[in-house]
Amino acid sequence: MTPDLLDLKTDAPTDARQIRSRKALHAALLSLLTERPFDQLTVREITKRAGTGYATFFRHFQTREALLADIAIGQISELLDLILPTLRHESGEQAIHRLCTFVEENESLWRALLTGGAADIVRAQVLRQARTCSDRVSATAPGIPAELALTHAVSATIEVLAWWLRATRSSNAGQVPDASTVQAPDQRHDAMQVASILQRMVVAPVIGDSAPPAA
Repeated sequence: MTPDLLDLKTDAPTDARQIRSRKALHAALLSLLTERPFDQLTVREITKRAGTGYATFFRHFQTREALLADIAIGQISELLDLILPTLRHESGEQAIHRLCTFVEENESLWRALLTGGAADIVRAQVLRQARTCSDRVSATAPGIPAELALTHAVSATIEVLAWWLRATRSSNAGQVPDASTVQAPDQRHDAMQVASILQRMVVAPVIGDSAPPAA
């Protein structure tokens, strides 16, 4: 069973030196997640990559999971705040494009979180937090319960975004490109194209929208 990261979230520091140390630990974990599974990483590896002392880690976090929670919880909330409006008739297409633009502008972060070594934990946390938001779904196709519609839409949206991030990754991200997923530069999808895919594959079926897909 994957941990509930909400239970592990710690308070943000206020001291400038503590803030710098925590940012370094964040960057180190995200970098390492592009290389190996989360459960294979050690605190010593993380602090070495961060350039901080081993004891410094434990002044901020009790476990590696707590560090992951410190990175992921706020980002997941922001992602869900962008996914939920896509399930409204009045804001659908614009909301989908905002979501894709947000992911594109934070590509390295979301590649590490959604396709890296802690992807299973992060995806489970996205769904765990999404299930508390079913009252914010305002439009579903007839006969589809709001909670089921939300769970399906969030899961499918995450799958599409993860596919996009895998397909556009590069050796600059510290990963060896996979010929089965990486696209040639002139075939890579931009935010507008992925928004169209999400509209057709996810949003329209969930909200029962028969309008033409976004261009």
